[in-house]
Amino acid sequence: MKKFVTVLVSGALALACATAEAQKLTRVRGTIAEASGKDISVKTRDQGRVRVQLREDTTIVFTKPIKLSDIKQGDFLGVTSVKGKDGKLTATEVRRFPKPVNPGHRPFDGRDDQTMTNATVSAMVQATKGRELTLTYQGGSQKVTVPEKASISTLVPGNRSQLVEGARVNLTARPNDEGRLTAVRIQVSPVK
Repeated sequence: MKKFVTVLVSGALALACATAEAQKLTRVRGTIAEASGKDISVKTRDQGRVRVQLREDTTIVFTKPIKLSDIKQGDFLGVTSVKGKDGKLTATEVRRFPKPVNPGHRPFDGRDDQTMTNATVSAMVQATKGRELTLTYQGGSQKVTVPEKASISTLVPGNRSQLVEGARVNLTARPNDEGRLTAVRIQVSPVK
């Protein structure tokens, strides 16, 4: 009986681990190299080409370009910045979100010279090299200069017709029962 219980518990643990692994989300960032109605192939910087299946319920959001003047105090932004030798942040990409997502300030892409700040705009000031935003999140704030060349956009509902060769994507996926990555959510930016 004791041996049977041990086998049963071991089997249950193995099943739980396999289920947890199947639910593990993977992030894929890059440019669409190929697109069909059922899947996309993404050319990434680190992983080479990654093929990702699309499902009927895959959420697609589009980064619609806007002007910096469209951003107001109280908006929630995701700002990717480069940190200068003096420690000052200069935005490369500013994205307005419809609602707060993962607030805070952290390194981005595993690099010390890049950061991601998801926070609320608490102040906007015209600076000599662009507009300076003060972004506030629980436990801190950051000042970021937004130069003219920074990409500025807002997230709006997207559709599959925007998943075209050359479009930049930032997606989350999980392995399906056969182990193939299946997209849960895709953020797509227009072809440059």
